[in-house]
Amino acid sequence: MTERLSRPTDAGVDAVRMLEQPAIREVVPRDPRISARWHSHDYPSTYAKWNYHPEYEIHLVRESTGHYIVGNGIGIFSPGQVVLVGPNLPHNWISDVLPGEVVVGRDVAFQFLGSWLDSCREQLPELNELGPLLARSTRGIEFFGATAARAAEELEAIGVTAGVKRLTHILRVLDVLNSAPQTDFRALSAEGIRPPDDPHTADVMNRALDYIFQNMHGSVSLSRAASMVGMSESAFSRYFKQASSQTFTDIVRKMRIAHACKQLRLTTKLISIIAKECGYSNISNFNRQFMREQGITPSGYRDSNRVYTSSQ
Repeated sequence: MTERLSRPTDAGVDAVRMLEQPAIREVVPRDPRISARWHSHDYPSTYAKWNYHPEYEIHLVRESTGHYIVGNGIGIFSPGQVVLVGPNLPHNWISDVLPGEVVVGRDVAFQFLGSWLDSCREQLPELNELGPLLARSTRGIEFFGATAARAAEELEAIGVTAGVKRLTHILRVLDVLNSAPQTDFRALSAEGIRPPDDPHTADVMNRALDYIFQNMHGSVSLSRAASMVGMSESAFSRYFKQASSQTFTDIVRKMRIAHACKQLRLTTKLISIIAKECGYSNISNFNRQFMREQGITPSGYRDSNRVYTSSQ
C-alpha cells in the first residue's frame, strides 16, 4: 500500500528479506456483516508493499513522509494525503524510517468492489453520478486541500461507526471526492497500467524498489540490482519494465527528482548540496534531469513553491 533515504542498512540484507515476501496479489478479506472493508495498519507491515487488487481503494496517510508509487506515478507523500486507487492498479507507500522504527497506524484504507457499487446503483440511481470519478481512478487520483481534509474525516468516521451511520459516512466520502473542484485533485499515473503477469515479476519489483530507496543518496546501478535478484541485466530490465511500465533508470531519476523537489520546497539548502544529496555529483546533469522531469529549473521550482522555514 510509498523514501528510506537516510536508512543506514545493508541493501543486501533487506533484499534477502524481500525474497520471503508472499505473492504480490493482495487478497482483501470479505466480512458478510459489512458492505466494504475499512482497516488501518502500521508501517512496516505485510500490507505495505507493491501490491494490487480488484477492489477500489481510498487511501489515507495519517503519519510520516516518504515516497509513493501509484501505477507509473512517483512522488512524495506527507500526513493527510488522500488517494483513490482504481482496480488492479499497482501501488505502494514507503516511509522514511530508521532500522526498527515502526509508524503505528500509518494508513487507513477503505476498499470496495465495483460489483458492490453496481448493485447499489441498481436500486439507487443517484449513485450513477459517481461513474466519471470511478473511471478516472484507473490512473489513481490524489486529492488536496479542503477535499482531502473532509475526505480524511469521513474515512476515520467509517472506522468507528456501524450500521446506517457507517453507510452514511461511506456515501459522504464518495460524495466529497466526487464533488472535488479541479484545483483539489490530479491524476497520478498514465493510462493502461497493468499489474504484473506473475508473482515472480512483482517480487523482483519489490526487491528492486527496496534497493533503490536505500541507496538514493549514492550509487544505484542496474547491474547491482540485477545481481541481487539473480538475473542477467537484460532479463531484469524486462521484468522491471513489465512490473512498473517504465525503466529502472526512469524510476531512479523520478525518485531522486521527487526528493529534490521536497528539499527545494522545505529547506534553504544550496541547490548544489541538494543535488549531491540526491545522488548527482554533477550539478549540470542534475539541472538537466530536473528540467526533464519538472519542465522548470531547480531555482525556478524553488521560487514558485517555497514553503521552507529552516535549512534542515
